[in-house]
Amino acid sequence: MDKKTKARYEARARVIKAMAHPTRLFIVDQLSRGEKCCCELTQMVGSDTSTVSKHLLVLKSARIVSDDERGLQVYYSLKMPCVMNFFSCVETVLRSSAALQTEILERK
Repeated sequence: MDKKTKARYEARARVIKAMAHPTRLFIVDQLSRGEKCCCELTQMVGSDTSTVSKHLLVLKSARIVSDDERGLQVYYSLKMPCVMNFFSCVETVLRSSAALQTEILERK
């Protein structure tokens, strides 16, 4: 693999790693419905502001979300709504896996 190809795959891995946490997946899903302030997301997640802010920073660093400071509040929005296509793909894999497991169990 040449350097350019390796760099491309490393960049992809950074985006995937940024979403590789249940809380961050939840945040992305919520932001797909519209922008939310950090305080709303904190309440939805049920965690402290510091923890949610760290998750948002990871997503922002990967350029998945963007932020907009308005006075004392910071509002977040989904910068790359195409990540929802990834969610659809994951759900398809989960359904397929469940169907296969059911088929295997019914064979007995």
